[in-house]
Amino acid sequence: MRGRSWFGIGFGLSFGAIVAWLMVQTVLRISAILTLLLLAVFIAVSLEPVVVWLCRRGLRRGVAVLAVACGLAGLLAGFAALVVAPVTRAVNALDDAIPRWRTQLHDHHSMLGRLEDRYHIIEKVQQKVGSGGASEITGGVLNAGQLVLSTLTSVVIVVTVTLYMMGALPVIKGFAYRFVPGTRRARVETVTEEILTRIGRYMLGNVVTSAIAGLATFVWCEALGVPYGAALGFFVALMDMVPIIGSTIGGIVVSLVALIVSFPVAIATAVFYIGFRLAEDYLIMPRVMKFAVDVHPVVTVVAVLAGGSLLGIIGALVAIPVAVALGIILEEYVFPGTQKA
Repeated sequence: MRGRSWFGIGFGLSFGAIVAWLMVQTVLRISAILTLLLLAVFIAVSLEPVVVWLCRRGLRRGVAVLAVACGLAGLLAGFAALVVAPVTRAVNALDDAIPRWRTQLHDHHSMLGRLEDRYHIIEKVQQKVGSGGASEITGGVLNAGQLVLSTLTSVVIVVTVTLYMMGALPVIKGFAYRFVPGTRRARVETVTEEILTRIGRYMLGNVVTSAIAGLATFVWCEALGVPYGAALGFFVALMDMVPIIGSTIGGIVVSLVALIVSFPVAIATAVFYIGFRLAEDYLIMPRVMKFAVDVHPVVTVVAVLAGGSLLGIIGALVAIPVAVALGIILEEYVFPGTQKA
């Protein structure tokens, strides 16, 4: 501090604070893109064991990445093939039912006609449309279109970055290792590879729990006569890979489809999914994750809850790998030093 004016010191501190504030604001503005990039990196790292396995079988890395991408695309195509037919039949049934419902609304002896006589549904709808409801409907359609466009853009970004990351992951790791001093580089490489291996195991464990959810859904639908059991099982398995809300959305969809059979079957299906969700969150998933990544079940539950609170779905998805990485870093670098102290 000697030889420096207080003005210079204050100016330096103010300038540093302004730069830090601008950096924080910049990160907040691009937080959505950063989240998508984090998801893409996580997917690429999770699929790395599959790519390495194919490379060991004699395939070049580019061909192995293409094979993995084609495999995932084939799974999605199979799901679409299972879903298109039921959705088409449902849309056609709805299209055929609309004229019948319209006729029943004007029939005073039908249930819809009695509801129309009591609540004047048609008149209220016409008044709503005439008093600015049309603009609200148009605005809702535009917002829905923007949401679909934003979702498609996010999907394209994640897929593109994931493919590039999968193809260039060894080069990226080699470049990052160059920032580590040579005396410590070998140890850092060992720890990093262990972390990446654990993340791959985590993804495998997640696939196992999702497969259990899909199989349970298929068996339940076949036992109670709920239609489209295979499609619903595939859908639940895909949604179950999304932490926190994935299995809930799947259970709601299956319960709604169960209304085709009867209302009691739908209620029983909802109760089944509530019980299965509790069993999956506190019994199946913690034990599978302990076997796959050697993380205590309590750490698994706490990590998912904390990650979901911070970054939503993506935070919950990467929470367990982050907990695994922190555990390995503590074991390699922190705890040995505390033992010597």
